[in-house]
Amino acid sequence: MDLPKNNFKHGLARGELQIGLWCSLCSNIAAELVAYSGFDWLVLDTEHSPNEVPDLVQQLQAVATGTASAVVRPAWNDTVLIKRVLDIGAQSVLLPYVQNAEEAKRAVAATRYPPRGVRGVTGSGRAARYGRVADYLKRADEELCVLVQAETRQALDNIEAIAAVEGVDGVFIGPSDLAASLGHIGQPGHPVVQSALKEAVDRLKAVGKPAGILTANADEARRYIEWGYLFVAVGSDIGLLAKGADTLAKSFKG
Repeated sequence: MDLPKNNFKHGLARGELQIGLWCSLCSNIAAELVAYSGFDWLVLDTEHSPNEVPDLVQQLQAVATGTASAVVRPAWNDTVLIKRVLDIGAQSVLLPYVQNAEEAKRAVAATRYPPRGVRGVTGSGRAARYGRVADYLKRADEELCVLVQAETRQALDNIEAIAAVEGVDGVFIGPSDLAASLGHIGQPGHPVVQSALKEAVDRLKAVGKPAGILTANADEARRYIEWGYLFVAVGSDIGLLAKGADTLAKSFKG
């Protein structure tokens, strides 16, 4: 049995725009529903939602036949957390709060087996199709995608060094945390923050590294795409449900 292909990773490598959706409902049914919507990638979040490993297994199973590749966000850039989501079959990980090249190297090392990294060894988990991918331990890296989040002024100051780390496939800019870091908490649309977002993508393009971002504002999303962001999440399952429910209720209740 062959190693599953990571369409998201290969699309990024080819420079193809990847449109995504954030998933925080912790529901395999909700994840399956949006997996057939035509998105290229879905973030299964554990940093800011009450998702745990057993929940993620069901969500990964649910999205497996949809159009979108799953990207799992562990709660932190932590070797144990990363190991657990890789073993259950996540091929792409989005790792929060990477501030410098050393932290980026640590992130990559957590996804690589020795001697190239520190990932604990098992060949019998879901990632290896329960032991059926005979060469999984030797080939796993080929289909793993490591995305790191730059979400502070310090991270932006180090962005070229972070992007240059071998094994980093893309750098995700976190607008909300960056806004807070720049003194404009709750205002990702502030001109200072927007200028920093433009600076970040320009610098990443200059070194040939894909840049990612999240916004629920359609005009912002289109602007970010025009700037050159390559993997762009354009909303969230929570946002879609809340907006749809609010609109429906308001249409009847005035």
